[in-house]
Amino acid sequence: MGRTSEIIVLARGAEEVMEPLTRPGWNAEWVKPFIRIDGGMFDGWSRPDGDCFTWVIRFDKSRWHGLLAHLESLAWPDPYSVQVLVRDQDDHCFGLWMIYDGKLVEVPLPRTEREPFGSSVTGVLSRTDSPNT
Repeated sequence: MGRTSEIIVLARGAEEVMEPLTRPGWNAEWVKPFIRIDGGMFDGWSRPDGDCFTWVIRFDKSRWHGLLAHLESLAWPDPYSVQVLVRDQDDHCFGLWMIYDGKLVEVPLPRTEREPFGSSVTGVLSRTDSPNT
């Protein structure tokens, strides 16, 4: 039985940077391409100095080792706008990753904690205030 993970990337003015990642076969390790989402719940999330777009990808296994490092290495036109949301199958919620000092790092969310987990790329993010933990 495989694991599933979802990754959402939000970034302003990043169409050119993300375009290669939307092509089939862009990386043999990750196989699937990102899908760009326009409109819907993200419609209107923009600023006068540039539109912000959203890309999503879902993995059926923990086959995305190195993806966060790859995203970190891209030449983002506005690195301060980059937000990466990561949810592994055992996570209680999405984790938030942002670029600080040129590095993509997880932003601590209130009332959550991340624990190592063998078959997970990032470990398991749990809500500490949930009665189901």
